[in-house]
Amino acid sequence: MSLRTALCLSLVCILAGCVRTGGPVDRLSTQEGRNAARDAYIQLGLGHLQQGSTERAKEPLKKALELDSSSAEAYAALAVVYQYEMEPKLADENYRKAISLKRGEARLHNNYGSFLFEQQRYQEAYEQYLKASEDPLYSERSRVFENLGLTAMQLGKRSEAKQYFEKALRLNSQRSTSLLQMALLSYDERDYVAARSYYAGFSQRGDHSPQSLLLGIRLARVFEDHDLAASLGLQLKRFYPGTPEYQQYLSEQ
Repeated sequence: MSLRTALCLSLVCILAGCVRTGGPVDRLSTQEGRNAARDAYIQLGLGHLQQGSTERAKEPLKKALELDSSSAEAYAALAVVYQYEMEPKLADENYRKAISLKRGEARLHNNYGSFLFEQQRYQEAYEQYLKASEDPLYSERSRVFENLGLTAMQLGKRSEAKQYFEKALRLNSQRSTSLLQMALLSYDERDYVAARSYYAGFSQRGDHSPQSLLLGIRLARVFEDHDLAASLGLQLKRFYPGTPEYQQYLSEQ
């Protein structure tokens, strides 16, 4: 049985009520029943969203809000739906509603920040990530600091960005994006030993991009590892021949 089917059956049971001696009970007449139905509708909507069907996700989320117009989770789910559908105004409205109903919720601030970053509204994204970082118990706090670092880079705050990436790695040493960004920053500062160390950590965990391959080539040249430089150069040529990084590689030959 699929998760979506199970959710549908659960929802049917909630709405139909449990049969006791004396007949069925209207579960929606109780607050507990309405909350259970609301949560089931939200999960059903999220199930549709995960399967890429945003149109089908909207109806159960709408029903969830009809049952509870103060559901931050329903508004947050709708925001993701509209974000996926490239409806930024509607996505923004729903993110704001969710946050107004559940202020201080780190997950909501982080998700809204990611939406704002996607819209290139970097200062606003930065402010949302800062709010998300205030919760020391948030399970994805390392991701928040990584997001702060990426946003700070967009705002030209390189020194702050470095501090955020370092914080992210203290919380989770496996964060490949932070490892690569620290390698790039260290290389720019000519701290090649640190850059090589961060880059080695990234290479063990992250997928290569044109940016990471070019950095690897440059570091290999610094440390006179000609075989590695040649190998990474071949990868850059094979997988990313039309990129600015490949053109830069050719110019540095």
